[in-house]
Formats: sequence, C-alpha cells, structure tokens
Amino acid sequence: MSKQMWIGLLAAAMLAADRPAAATELTILWAEWDPANYLQELANEYEKETGVKVTVETVNWPGFQDKAFMEFNAHGDSYDMVVGDSQWLGAGATEGHYFELTDLVRQLDLTKVMTPASMTYHSEYPKGSGRYWAIPLEADAVGWAYRKDWFEDPSETKAFKEKYGYDLAPPKTWMQLRDIAEFFYRPHANPPRYGVAIYTEQHGDGLIMGFISELFSYGGELGDYATCAVDGIVNSPQAVRALKAYKELYSFTPPDWANTTNREEDLAITGNLAAMSMNFFAFFPALVNPSINPNASVTGFFASPAGPNGERFTALGGQGISIVSYSHKQKEARKFLEWLSRDDTQQKWADLGGYTADARILESPRFRNATPYNDAFYQSLFVVKDFWAEPYYAKLVDQMNARLGPYILKDGGSAKETLDGIAADWKATIAEHGCK
Repeated sequence: MSKQMWIGLLAAAMLAADRPAAATELTILWAEWDPANYLQELANEYEKETGVKVTVETVNWPGFQDKAFMEFNAHGDSYDMVVGDSQWLGAGATEGHYFELTDLVRQLDLTKVMTPASMTYHSEYPKGSGRYWAIPLEADAVGWAYRKDWFEDPSETKAFKEKYGYDLAPPKTWMQLRDIAEFFYRPHANPPRYGVAIYTEQHGDGLIMGFISELFSYGGELGDYATCAVDGIVNSPQAVRALKAYKELYSFTPPDWANTTNREEDLAITGNLAAMSMNFFAFFPALVNPSINPNASVTGFFASPAGPNGERFTALGGQGISIVSYSHKQKEARKFLEWLSRDDTQQKWADLGGYTADARILESPRFRNATPYNDAFYQSLFVVKDFWAEPYYAKLVDQMNARLGPYILKDGGSAKETLDGIAADWKATIAEHGCK
C-alpha cells in the first residue's frame, strides 16, 4: 500500500473518531390517543438531554393488541418498549415477551414511590410474588361526569328532595346514583332526557369494567388470585346484588345503548343525553374542552360511589410500560425507564396531561387542582381493582361477556344463573390452563 493511501486511511479514521457516535434510537408501541402524544413530547425532552431519539409509534385501539402480540409471537425487534394493558402481564411474563424489571423496581424503590394498586396491577406478576415486568405509566380508573346545571336547577333540586327525601348532589353511594338516574330518566320529555350512561360494549372489556366497578363496591370479587378459585366468589350473594343493580342502571340509559364505550360515554354529556356518564378518566379532557363539549362549563366530575356497606372501589384502567425481551437495546431502554421514573419527569408527565401513579404528585394540591377532574382521579387511584391478568385472560373476558350481555341487555335468565354460568366457565378454563 502506498504512503499516500496510508495517509488517506489515517486521515479518514481520525475524522471518524472526531464524529459523535450515532445515537441509539428507541421505539415504543402504544395505542393512538392523547396520552401517547404526551409521551412523545416527554420523549423529545429525553432526546435533548441524552441524544437518544425515542419514537412513540401508535396503532388505533381496535388493532393495538393484535399488532403487539403479532410482533411478540414473531419474536420481532421492531419495538424496544410497549405500553401494554395490565391484563397482558401474565402473557408478557410467562411467554417471554417482557424483560423482567424487578431489580429496577427495587433500585428505584418504586413500591414506595408509586401507588400500591398501580404497582400491584400495572407491574407485578404473579400477584403477591414481588416480581415486576412493567413500570406504571398511564394510571387510570373508571370515574363519572355529570351535568352540574341539571343537578343545580332549583326546580330539580326541589322535586328530587320531595321524592327521595335527601338533597340532589353528586352521589356518595350506588343507591343514590340509582335514584338520580331514575329521577332524570324522561324519555318522553321534549327534548328527552336520560338518567345515566354506562359501559355496555361486549367486544372488549367495556361492559365488564363497568360492572366490576359496582361489583367490588358491593363487596364482591372475581375470584381468589392466590388459588384461582372462582366458584362461590364470582357468584357470591354480593355479586348477585351488584349485577341486579347494574342491570337496573341500564334501564335508565339512552336508547340504543347496548354497545357503548368511551366515545359514546362522552357523547352522553356533549349531546345533552344523560345526567351522568361513566368513563375512564383518560377520556375526560374532551369534556372540559369547549370546542368539543358545548356543556364544558357546566360539566362536573366525581369518583365512583360506595356500596351498601361503605366500601368504595372502581375498575382499574391505564397501562404500564415494559421492555420487550426481543429488543437488542434493552440496556438503553432501561436507562429511559430510569429517567421516566424520576420525580421531575413524572411531574412533567402530569403537567402535560398524563396520569402519573406517583403518590406524592397525586396527593399534591398542584395536581389535585390542575383540572376539574383531577381530585376525583386522585380519590379513585387509591381504590382501584383489576380484572384477571392470567395469560389466558382474553378467554375469561369472552366467557364473561357471553354471560353478562344477554342478562343485562336482553333480559336473559337471572343474575344468579348468569354468575353461576361464569363461575362454571371460568373454573373449566382455569383447570385447562392452570393457575400461575
């Protein structure tokens, strides 16, 4: 090799050495909604700090789970992290899709930083094992919106007090919620009014999330997570009472309310349909936006009410963020999660509109007063409970929907028969797949 070639190669090597190394790029998969946009804004801050570009790739909600598990089952490395539903934990852990984060949780002391329920339901599998597969990201819960102008109308408050013997106000109990729903149910008025909008969607877990919010507050449970026992639990007397009560609420809903979820629940308020509407808190920002909700100035919010014995729970929503085990950038993804879990980052997340699970931030006046619904969210996040997170949870969902739908929406059978059927279906499924 000539001297000139050696000099040329040496010069090229020195030039390359002076250039900064190409920054690692990370990709996160999530559903297409506002919180994913907030996460991208946060990720842009991470890039400014570290030089590592983080892209949040989104898929519409109906296709989100299919997209994620298609990639998981192919052992693909297109995504380094995924913001997955809490019910995915079982499959993510036992089928090798998620990288275990127990040591990171301990390193960051997250069991003391995040709300206990968020760590249990968004991160831990099996429940009570102390093993963690996700970091809580988008905390969420079922809550309620209501029409303050209807509730505060003097003629309405007078008529309600005369009929029910107590003041018309956001309900503290499910029985009060039932009374208010009945009171405002006026299908033949001009224009018609309806008492309540509840989840009834059966292709996913909408109907189930609505029902279990009442079930848990009535003292019912879905089963024993330690033993996977269900008979005598999911069909307990408390569960029967709760199911009857949820069915009665359905009788006070607007017409054609037999397959409703988030979009329709917001429409019940924006379209002057119902006095109260159930929804996950993540969908309430639209209701305080005057360009979306013409009733924004007269829309209020409250947490799910208590059951007959004073117990108050609500269904958990939201997602944790996990490292995909097939990613070749797990070390860099872990650094991102460390940054994401920092107090200052979680405060930015909350300020952007994301729902942090950081207990200190949730309890702060800054957070609780930031929006008209944040205080109700704060109350809810300490009383959330979740559905099963076993790897075969989707089959349990399908079996429950197949029983609940005909009873609640079509007057099929009795509450006891419905729940006995669920218990039998689930018992067989659990026996087939085993209890983790």
